[in-house]
Amino acid sequence: MPNLPDLPRDNDPLPATHPSDETLKLLALRRSTLARDMCEPGPSTDEINGLIRLAARVPDHGKLGPWRFVIFEGDARARFGEVIAQAFQKAEPGADEERIQFERDRLTRAPKVICVISKVIPHPKAPEWEQILCAGAACQTMLIAANAMGYAAQWITEWYAYDANVGAALDLEGGERVAGFIYLGTANSELTERRRADPVTRISRY
Repeated sequence: MPNLPDLPRDNDPLPATHPSDETLKLLALRRSTLARDMCEPGPSTDEINGLIRLAARVPDHGKLGPWRFVIFEGDARARFGEVIAQAFQKAEPGADEERIQFERDRLTRAPKVICVISKVIPHPKAPEWEQILCAGAACQTMLIAANAMGYAAQWITEWYAYDANVGAALDLEGGERVAGFIYLGTANSELTERRRADPVTRISRY
C-alpha cells in the first residue's frame, strides 16, 4: 500500500511540474468500481484523513475551501441508511418492503463512504460556479487518490443526494448541496473498460 507523502507547509518551495509516467498510467486506466462490487477492506482512518487532505488541494479561487466532508463508516452507514429509507417512503408511500430495504442498504454497499458537500461562500471575486466546480474537483481528486492508495472508488449521487429530508439530516445550510457520495473499498470482481464519449469529436480550435 503506497504511503501518503508529507504535505507541504505554508510557503514551502514547490516544483512547478511533477513528471510521472505512473500518474499518466493511472489516469489512462482509471475506472470506477460499482459500489455493489466492493468489499472489505476499506481505507483506514488515517487513509481517509489522507484522502481528504489530498482532495482539499484542488484549485480554490479565493482560498475559501468551498466544501466539507461527512464520513460514513461502521454502524453510521446503516443509521444513515434508515434516513434514506424514511425519505424514500415519504416520496414513494406505495413502495413495497423489498424496495424500501434496497434503499436502506444504499451506504452499506461499500466499507466506507464520504459525502462531499459543496459549500458556496458569498465572495466578490469567487463566483458561485467556480466554487461548485471546486467541490467537483475535490470529488475527482479523491477518486484518483483512492486508486493510487490501492482502493476501488465510485463517485455517485443518486436520488437521495437531492432529497430535502436527506439534506436536512446532513445539516445542509444555505449555499450547500451534495456534490457526491464517494464509495470506497476493495473491488471483488474484475473490471473491463466501458464505452466512453470520444473527446476528439468535441474539440475545436479558435
